Amino acid sequence: MEIQFIGADREVTGSCHYVTCNGVHFLVDCGMEQGPDLYENQKIPVNPSTIDFVLVTHAHIDHSGLLPLLYNHGFRGQVYATKATCELCNIMLKDSAHIQEFEAEWKNRKARRAGRPEITPLYDMNDAMGVLEHFEALSYDKKIELTDGITVRFNDAGHLLGSASIEIWLKENGTERKIVFSGDIGNGGRPLIKDPVMLKEADYVVMESTYGNRNHDTPPDYAKLLAEVIRDTFQRGGNLVIPAFAVGRTQEMLYFIRRIKTENLLPEFPDFEVYIDSPLAVEATNIFHKNVAECFDDTTLALIESGVNPIRFDGLKVAVTSDESKMINFIEKPKVIISASGMCEAGRIRHHLKHNLWRSDSTVLFVGYQVEGTLGNALLNGVKEVKLFGETVEVKAKIVNLPGISGHADKDHLTKWISSFESNVQKAFVVHGEESTAVSFAEHVQEVTGFSATAPYSGDAYDLITGACVAEGDRKLSEKKSAKAKSAANTVFDRLVAAGARLVAVIQKCKGMSNKDLGKFADQINGLADKWDR
Repeated sequence: MEIQFIGADREVTGSCHYVTCNGVHFLVDCGMEQGPDLYENQKIPVNPSTIDFVLVTHAHIDHSGLLPLLYNHGFRGQVYATKATCELCNIMLKDSAHIQEFEAEWKNRKARRAGRPEITPLYDMNDAMGVLEHFEALSYDKKIELTDGITVRFNDAGHLLGSASIEIWLKENGTERKIVFSGDIGNGGRPLIKDPVMLKEADYVVMESTYGNRNHDTPPDYAKLLAEVIRDTFQRGGNLVIPAFAVGRTQEMLYFIRRIKTENLLPEFPDFEVYIDSPLAVEATNIFHKNVAECFDDTTLALIESGVNPIRFDGLKVAVTSDESKMINFIEKPKVIISASGMCEAGRIRHHLKHNLWRSDSTVLFVGYQVEGTLGNALLNGVKEVKLFGETVEVKAKIVNLPGISGHADKDHLTKWISSFESNVQKAFVVHGEESTAVSFAEHVQEVTGFSATAPYSGDAYDLITGACVAEGDRKLSEKKSAKAKSAANTVFDRLVAAGARLVAVIQKCKGMSNKDLGKFADQINGLADKWDR
């Protein structure tokens, strides 16, 4: 009974944890890194084809984005998540695959002209579609035995539609341990979704620490604050460009803008138009409408029951096709443009930045966490020029950060969450935070609760019966290599090697079959080897 930490250890993105119990191998999250590495993530220590299942806390790409790659490398188990997470992953993983394919195609056009070798995408649409067939929805608040000795329960984490903290009961050789994975914890009091559920008992807790070193300011009235930013921008004659995550943050922005419209907070510009330029955001908004009963908070449910749609209003327009997206920049009237990605690393937002960053009358408004090394982080820190699509663009637009809007709990709320455990937690593992934050918050947890707490490195493994560290990961800092650069290093040969490893794993599972079937399988393998042995 062990846990090994794979990703988002002393870093903010790329969450992945590997657990073994009773000969069963499973993952909790399988996320993609966004921005540069600080430490090189260790690989999952077994062939993906031997992983029995994956539990997903929520749909954000830094928690789910490598599931298609896992499938590409042979994984064929079940993926368990809440209903809303399954529906959101259905669009987000396909969107991620499209981005992988598009960027590889764009880079290969440049590579061919320069005589450089071509690359393959990290994964493709077939991989995304393949893994999505293995998703299975579980309800909140219900204990489910997944296999002998492993029982789980999903609880609302208040971070995103469908987000969950996961309780897992493990039993091996008569010994039982309970481990809780926090997922990303919400701050509470956010529009649309419920507050996070507080849990009471665990032997081990794996918790995030994104904002574990600071508190959010006392939340202002975001609708009024946003109205002021829109007023300032429109009076200058420019556009307000909002880089926003397609899932979660976009819908919150729509909620606040609906209030601006219905409460007449911007009487000078009553008919202003808002463009959602993200097919993913449009689809995600539709999924929000389908998950009202299970995921929405009481305030939002009351609005709906009174006949008010909380995230729709007059003047809301959507751009789905690329032609519709391009036309937005030919509309001379000042407008609000909400587009993804939220950290400006990919997607249509980069086109809108290209058209607006050089304009001193426009504003770029950030409403979410910006990982160090991303374009969003650089803009917030005052960079004077950026490169977009091979062109240098001078930054003259007003860059604004809307304080306090975060899907993550701050230090006080994280402390409240971990302090809710009434039983004596044997060890708390602090992950999903910048190194200094994770380390300091682990020390804080130990001081406040008396629980033993640590910030593990990628590759660290712990025995869940004794609590002892049984393996240490690499402590060396990685080369400052971006996630994109590492993705580009993937080759078709890597895929072939993974397929070979999967074949070996399948052969191991054939032990005990009839001699006739074993002989037939061996003949097929030898025939394939004869064909390709050159």
